[in-house]
Amino acid sequence: QVQLVESGGGLVQAGGSLRLSCAASGRIFSINIMAWYRQTPGKQRELVASITSGGITNYADSVKGRFTISRDNAKNTVYLQMNNLKPEDTAVYCCTANIRASDYWGQGTQVTVSS
Repeated sequence: QVQLVESGGGLVQAGGSLRLSCAASGRIFSINIMAWYRQTPGKQRELVASITSGGITNYADSVKGRFTISRDNAKNTVYLQMNNLKPEDTAVYCCTANIRASDYWGQGTQVTVSS
């Protein structure tokens, strides 16, 4: 019923920037918290950033000052602007949205940062 489609991942050199987008579609009344997670092999999934419907943001310490999460409620879209990327940022980035007490996940988009 709800689909999240992500885009913007890719290969970038250290110090570069990427902007991830995630658009929700389907039966959406309202979206509560939207967030970006990242997953690397052998590591626990990590919350990168989140944003509430009211615009309150939260960031992992490792990305503070470099990443910015935002949302366009009219488009049901969440963004993650990633600046000053580091090799350790390499991961599959997934967006999630809480809609009517259920969590929905995107398919994930690969971000690879070369040294």
